[in-house]
Amino acid sequence: MKIVITGGAGFIGGNLVRALTGQPQITQLRVVDNLSTGDKASLAGLDVDFFEGDVQDAALLDQAFQGANAVVHLAALPSVPRSLRDPLASHHANATGTIQVLEAARRAGGPHVIAASSSSVYGANPHLPKHEDLASAPMSPYAVTKLTTEAYLSAYHHSFDLPVLPFRLFNVYGPGQRADHAYAAVIPKWISATLADQPVTIHGDGTQTRDFTYVGTACRVLTDALLRRVVDSRPVNLAFGTRTSLLSLIQEIESATGRPVLRNHVPGRVGDVPHSQADSARLRALFPGVAPVELQEGVQAAVEWFRQRLTASVAAS
Repeated sequence: MKIVITGGAGFIGGNLVRALTGQPQITQLRVVDNLSTGDKASLAGLDVDFFEGDVQDAALLDQAFQGANAVVHLAALPSVPRSLRDPLASHHANATGTIQVLEAARRAGGPHVIAASSSSVYGANPHLPKHEDLASAPMSPYAVTKLTTEAYLSAYHHSFDLPVLPFRLFNVYGPGQRADHAYAAVIPKWISATLADQPVTIHGDGTQTRDFTYVGTACRVLTDALLRRVVDSRPVNLAFGTRTSLLSLIQEIESATGRPVLRNHVPGRVGDVPHSQADSARLRALFPGVAPVELQEGVQAAVEWFRQRLTASVAAS
C-alpha cells in the first residue's frame, strides 16, 4: 500500500507516520505539508517521501497522489480562536483545501480518503453524549470549515463513488504536541507552564468538560481504518465517551508532574463549547479491537515527553 498523509509533519500526522512505519502492508509513505503549523523535525529518521507545499496546490497533490492507495487528510489550520481572527484563512485552508484533496483523489483514480473533522461541529447543541446524527450547530468559523469537510466527503462518495471515511476528532493530545504558539491546545500548554512554574490560564471557571483522546489511540484507529479499508460516508466520532472537567485535568497534571498548577482565571472565550462528550457506539462497532489509553496514562506520557525536551534544551544551552 502507498499512503499519503496531508499535514503529516504536524502533531497527529507525525505520530501517524510513526505508527504506520514498519507495517508490512505499507510499502511507501508520502507526506504533504506546507510547514505552517507542522515541523519537518517530527519526521526525522523516518522513511517518508516529503512534498513541501500547500494542499491548495493541485499540481503538487497530483505528484503526491500518483499511484496512492489511500490518503489521510489531516492538513488544516486548527484552532477556534485562530478562525475568529481570520475566518477566510481557515476557510481556504480547511474547506477549499479539502475539495482540492478530493479532486486530486478523483484524478488519481479514487484512493481511499480518510479525513479529519472535529467535535466542534456539534457546537451549541447541548445534548450529551453527542452522537453523529445530532443536528450540528457550529459556533465558530473553524467549526463551519470542518462541517464543510464532512459534507464534501459525503457528496464525493455519493456523486463519484469515492471511498471515504470522515472522523470527528475530540481534543487529541499526547507526545509531540507543541505548546510554543498562540493557538496551542490546553494539555501541552498547561504541562509546559507547570514544568516552568508558570501559571496556567483558565478561560471561565474550569467546570467545562472535554472528551480527551490520546494520540496513540487515534493513530491506532486511523491505522486500522487504512489497513482494513473501512469506508463510511457518515461521520464517526473518534473518542470513547469520557468526560473530564478542566479542573479534573489540572489534578491529573499535578499528579503527573508532582507540582502544583498555578491558576489564573480569565473570562470565557467566544466560540468555546461548554461541554463535550462523544457517543462512541459507531466507533466501537467499526473498530471493536481498539481500546483507549486512559487519561492518567496519556497525561503521564505527555509530561515525560515535555521533560525530555526540557532536559535536551538545558543540555544544549
